Amino acid sequence: MAADRPPWYLAPLPRQIEDLALRLVVPIALINLVGTAFGFWYYRFQLASTEILAWPLVPDSPLATMFIGLSLLAFRFDYDADWLHVLGFMGAFKLGFWTPFVQLFLNGPGGIALWLYVFLVTSHLAMVGEAFLVHRYATFSIRAVAVGVFWFGLNDLVDYFVPIAGEIHHTWLRAELVTGGFSHDVLAHDLAAGAAVTLTLVATFLALSTRIDELKRTSG
Repeated sequence: MAADRPPWYLAPLPRQIEDLALRLVVPIALINLVGTAFGFWYYRFQLASTEILAWPLVPDSPLATMFIGLSLLAFRFDYDADWLHVLGFMGAFKLGFWTPFVQLFLNGPGGIALWLYVFLVTSHLAMVGEAFLVHRYATFSIRAVAVGVFWFGLNDLVDYFVPIAGEIHHTWLRAELVTGGFSHDVLAHDLAAGAAVTLTLVATFLALSTRIDELKRTSG
């Protein structure tokens, strides 16, 4: 391992891929923000049936693409916002894995257009790659990581355990569809919740590990 590189599990992308992506940072960021707009459209029916108070906690993936898109733009224009970078990293990592897991192993391809199903899986997996660009420009300060843990921990809490308005607020799962609506008493709900909490914990571990690795490398 090169002295200026984190261990592979913190920086799995080849350096050349990172360099290319950071040269294309503006178009990549704009693609994410377009994806955010599409995501809000995708969530339109769920938002319409949700109390306005809970709206910021419903569209998890659109917010994740917004965070990573704004993080990339902040890097490009030299804006110091480590909290935003951590939100971008944790959101892209968490939702980048959670959505393909749910689509492939819980929802399946039924009840949705094939092109949209493939798009949801592949576009979210691409978010994981974006997450592993953030170590190139963020410091992952403890305060910033605390912001990320608070936000995504709160999301898990209200998504699966303690709603703040009406029912719990996780993304509607086709696997939860029963006669008359959605049921949160099925196994798919528990698996989705377990995956979300696990990914929040893993993202937290990676963020803190990146901070520790940076301190070790800069201190000699």
